[in-house]
Amino acid sequence: MRKVALDLGARKTSYCEVRDGAVIRRATVTSVETLEAELGLQQPPAEVAIEACREAWHVHDLLSSWGNHVVLVDTTRSRRLGIGQHGRKTDRIDAEVLALALERGGIPVAHVLSPHRRELRRQLSVRRALIECRAQLITTARGLAREQGAPVASCAVHHFARHARKLEGNVRQLIEPLLNLLDTINAQLETADVQLEKLCKTEPVVELLASAPGVGPIIAACFVSVVDDAKRFRSPHHVESYVGLVPTEDSSGGKRRLGAISKKGNCYLRALLVQGAWSILRGKDRQDPLRLWADAVAARRGKKIAVIALARRMVGVLWAMWRDGSPYNKARLASASGRGTRQSASALEAHAKTMTSLGSMRPATEAMLQT
Repeated sequence: MRKVALDLGARKTSYCEVRDGAVIRRATVTSVETLEAELGLQQPPAEVAIEACREAWHVHDLLSSWGNHVVLVDTTRSRRLGIGQHGRKTDRIDAEVLALALERGGIPVAHVLSPHRRELRRQLSVRRALIECRAQLITTARGLAREQGAPVASCAVHHFARHARKLEGNVRQLIEPLLNLLDTINAQLETADVQLEKLCKTEPVVELLASAPGVGPIIAACFVSVVDDAKRFRSPHHVESYVGLVPTEDSSGGKRRLGAISKKGNCYLRALLVQGAWSILRGKDRQDPLRLWADAVAARRGKKIAVIALARRMVGVLWAMWRDGSPYNKARLASASGRGTRQSASALEAHAKTMTSLGSMRPATEAMLQT
């Protein structure tokens, strides 16, 4: 099979085909669609490498429909292939490096989302953009009103426009354009929520995950749209790392050093999980195993660290619920937490006995060394 790589750009795409370690064909086009003469159905099928980016899914589907095998390259590990080495990075060079790496083998492959999960993520992106626009408009309107000595009373965001319109005089006239935009955004948000609800009804796993505390339909839908398939992860730790909620580590030199969380992966899901963790920590159910566990961490390390730790633990719980197809179960989680605590206690006890026995052997060992 032919070995080809594409470096996708906003204005142009670089094409490179290699054989036996040498470049045999190059091209630069304005769009991938114009490459049908090279990669279309009338040509021998090719293995094509492309880096994961915004348009990668569209390109993947198009090239696959032409009979090619598309390899989506994980950009977080693309440097190990040689991209950007020696300070030389252009579209032409990147395409060549990718093509040669494809021929050698061992390319770090990224996951391709299923079409339905892509649509779920698109709807979530639309909703997120509307939420952020609304928050910015409200913040600006509040600031302008306070500047004029007429602050708007605290209220729910969807009631802000109604409360702000109670202001009089120049203040009302000043912020009216912002309030009109708010009306439009609120209407669009209602439409986006309806569309998202329809999509979630076709995903039974969303309703399943939403049964966990601190997890509503939005967090559950975002988790599903990012993870896509629970079975592609071997353990909860792998999912936690994929989301970017595990600590960075620098353990060279024999000493283990842990830092802040890596913040790799989908930042929106990570932010939602942290919000969900705060809702558990501030919630009324003080007997929930997750709340009890977070309270114990907060007592030792403080609430901010406890919230991040709880968000990470929520990832493992959601992944296990999805994997097993079972709703949230307090008793089962409490039993698992208790089992983990007992194992830790047993390990500490065994370690203490070992240290005690070593301590009792030390005088005899010293006497032997002195003779």
